[in-house]
Amino acid sequence: MKTAVQKFGKFLSAMVMPNIGAFIAWGLITALFIEAGWLPNEQLASIQGPMLTYLLPILIAYQGGKMVGGDRGAVMAAIATVGVICGTDAKMLIGGMLMGPFAGLVIKKFDQAVDGKIPAGFEMLVNNFSVGIIGMILAIFGYYVIGPVMAGVLAFLSGGVAILIDHKLLPLVGIFIEPAKVLFLNNAINHGIFTPIGTEQALEAGKSIMYMIEANPGPGLGVLIAYWLFSKDKTTKSSAPGAIIIHFLGGIHEIYFPYVLMNPVVLIAPICASVVAILFYSMMGAGLVGPSSPGSIIAFMAVAPKGEQITVLLGVLIAAAVSFLVASPIIKMSGTKDLEEATSQMQNMKAQAKGTAAPAGGSGVGTVPSVVKKIVFSCDAGMGSSAMGATKFRNRIKPLNLGITVINTSVDNVPADADIVVCQEVLQERAKASGPQAHIITIGNFLADPNLDALYKTLEQRANGGGAAPAAAPEPAPAAEPAKTAKTDVIIKEGIKTGLASVTKEEAIQAAGELLHQLGYVNESYIPAMQERERTVSTYMGLGVAIPHGTAEAKGEVKKTGIVMLQYPDGVSFGEEKAYLVFGIAGIGDEHLDLLAKIGGIIEEEAQLEKLKTVTSPEEVLAMFQ
Repeated sequence: MKTAVQKFGKFLSAMVMPNIGAFIAWGLITALFIEAGWLPNEQLASIQGPMLTYLLPILIAYQGGKMVGGDRGAVMAAIATVGVICGTDAKMLIGGMLMGPFAGLVIKKFDQAVDGKIPAGFEMLVNNFSVGIIGMILAIFGYYVIGPVMAGVLAFLSGGVAILIDHKLLPLVGIFIEPAKVLFLNNAINHGIFTPIGTEQALEAGKSIMYMIEANPGPGLGVLIAYWLFSKDKTTKSSAPGAIIIHFLGGIHEIYFPYVLMNPVVLIAPICASVVAILFYSMMGAGLVGPSSPGSIIAFMAVAPKGEQITVLLGVLIAAAVSFLVASPIIKMSGTKDLEEATSQMQNMKAQAKGTAAPAGGSGVGTVPSVVKKIVFSCDAGMGSSAMGATKFRNRIKPLNLGITVINTSVDNVPADADIVVCQEVLQERAKASGPQAHIITIGNFLADPNLDALYKTLEQRANGGGAAPAAAPEPAPAAEPAKTAKTDVIIKEGIKTGLASVTKEEAIQAAGELLHQLGYVNESYIPAMQERERTVSTYMGLGVAIPHGTAEAKGEVKKTGIVMLQYPDGVSFGEEKAYLVFGIAGIGDEHLDLLAKIGGIIEEEAQLEKLKTVTSPEEVLAMFQ
């Protein structure tokens, strides 16, 4: 149930998070130009009404439709949501959250139903009119049904909040908020519930306390300061100051989650702090004019109403003080887990929130099926890691002549005839759901892993007549195909950088993403998706090679297929390993796979790999890929 709730919460927040900039713009316009703002201006203040009524709900719906039905789903969602907006006087942020995915699903099902049935030459006609006609129908449905119903739901939620406020019970919400953060439900609660309710309140009163409940950086700040001053573990103590900066100024609250997980009892501290802060804000009638995202003190203060900066800041400091005072004796009196262990636990919990985590322990090779015809290497997007891993393993078992097909796919698209699925441990549950018939083998990386070696030895024994039941009977070898040459525009001289100074993993991925963007391969929004992909599942391949790329959801941000190469002679730390070659990848379809296969072939030869790590000329690198 927890995983289901987390996945639902992730979906809700995923519709809102890409549009937070628009919420902030609306909040700033409200704070600056309304009659009670910093720079009252009746003309400019008139902008905030249409933004709230039309822009924000349509943006949310557009994102939800795109997540479910791609570009056509996004357009459908925008059309249909106009009907929802016009069907009620309430502000339909929550209506957009419902109509967006629903419209995307409708057009997706339509496209599946007509796939392969449209006469040649009529594709554009059918595609355009299907969106127009179905979109019109959904807009009418939204006007008469969705709008009024969601207005009732919003009124119910707002009424519930009003009861909590009237009866002085709102501070009790803090009891649930801090545990929800550690379970990665914070964005779902903040943007799925608090933001729509807060927006309604801000429209009437010019501010809302709902924006302050989850985003307050004070509770986490107190915990981190307590660890900094009183932790008995040197690593934890030395890491806390950096975490304080990232949390308090950067607004990345999840940085303090591992510190809570080391001593779960410490969770009492941010809970108490959140309750006291909400009580203080309630007594002072405080609020923010717009959502604070991320939860940085900078963003928090930026959307404070005119004349209330001191009150808003005091609430943060009070929360930090309470959290510090409660956490300090707990930390002094109790031992802690290793911070790295707690961080790993947090990453697995985050992966569960995304529906990607494996149960503790994972699995090794185990009992390989008696008949193996197809082995599938799977990664999150099926774009890079799995492609290179499949190429290397395919070449490795080719001399065994077992007739086994080795392919790569995204972990959510495992074919029904797969006998073995090879994936990273955190993707195990998704692999099981996608290919329940297959035997799952989990690995650390795709190029050099003990479980891959064990699988190879099992297949080698079968090829030699030993071991368990034989593998699939060898099939006639297919006719040799002409050698393929990588597309000349997939990697170009300008996309190769050699002799770079060592940086952090995040900086290397950022540099690869920026280079892909500069060369016109991707939209700029693809870069954060590369960082998100790395936080969820490492793109380190083994043998000193990493191939960062975006998440499956970010494939729509790829403009054309491209690969860039960044060479770091002194290496970049990817956890316990170092990557000397960082290949940034953006792929449409299978256009980049030939080049990945070529890279995989080079990596297999130790001398070639070492040359690639030390060569100084982009021209020499290009020559190796021809």
